[in-house]
Amino acid sequence: MVASLIVGLSGVALTDDERRFYRDVQPAGMILFARNVADREQLKRLVEDVRDAVGRSDFLVLIDQEGGRVQRLRPPIARSLPPAATYAGIYARDPEAAKRAAFAVARLTGEELRAFGITMNCAPVADLPVDGSHEIISDRAYGATVGEVVALARSVADGYLASGVVPVIKHIPGHGRATADSHFSLPVVATPRPVLSETDFAPFKALANIPAAMTAHVVYSAIDPANPASTSAIVTREIIRGEIGFDNLLMSDDLSMKALSGPMRARAEAVIAAGSDLALHCNGDIGEMRAAAEGVPALQGRAAERFGQACSCIRPIEPYDKEEALQLLSGLLGQQTPVV
Repeated sequence: MVASLIVGLSGVALTDDERRFYRDVQPAGMILFARNVADREQLKRLVEDVRDAVGRSDFLVLIDQEGGRVQRLRPPIARSLPPAATYAGIYARDPEAAKRAAFAVARLTGEELRAFGITMNCAPVADLPVDGSHEIISDRAYGATVGEVVALARSVADGYLASGVVPVIKHIPGHGRATADSHFSLPVVATPRPVLSETDFAPFKALANIPAAMTAHVVYSAIDPANPASTSAIVTREIIRGEIGFDNLLMSDDLSMKALSGPMRARAEAVIAAGSDLALHCNGDIGEMRAAAEGVPALQGRAAERFGQACSCIRPIEPYDKEEALQLLSGLLGQQTPVV
């Protein structure tokens, strides 16, 4: 049995309670944050300890390693990475160079993640920001037009897949128009659906064959004024699975974010009832993890198939020109990048 749940850890070592939780609950995966990282060897041991506790090969190890502001592994543990907006700046002058750089740096990053046993990266962001929106996306976006976001996000996703790392596009069906940070409050977007279809939803539709996606804790009042996308069966059915055509592994954004309300078990139940395959809980609070686990079923049916398809993307790393990739990264950062 695999539970429809991804959870975190409290610190740099697996506690006895966490070991029992992972052994007994059998979550689909774990997610790492900076609080879980002390040094390279410690991180490898931590991932191995969790894998040993679970005892399954079909177990996803996630991280948010976008680059820029959102980078859980930093020097000296891992290389510095530029934000998505850096590639957008190059794309304006030379689209092919931008795509080549985005792919190459994703290859490097994927290789780095695999060395720690990390198999899924919550990237690339495919959100399309608009004027007046909250800065939570801003330089995490690959541009301000559908075309550049799709081209660059596709290059990044392809780079991860070539490294045997599963990319997760986020935040479907679009967080770029939100005027609030869903970590702290619930954003409401009142834009008419035809406009959303032409803008916010369009990058995700073009990227619908990427193996995994993360939902947005955003209310689209023209579609479902009562619920954010992550807990809306209407948005999941009509937009994510329908108009966008995304039929791969779908996970919620973090259940512990303040955009959601109510008991943790109810939050987990809500995202699964809405149509997500997996509920994501990030803060490492063991009590909340247990409550979330009580609210999710075992993976079965189409959800289990999607999970298996995502796991099948974890393959040996394809050969590539690492020296060229390092040079491209160094140029992006504007300084010599140390090899770590």
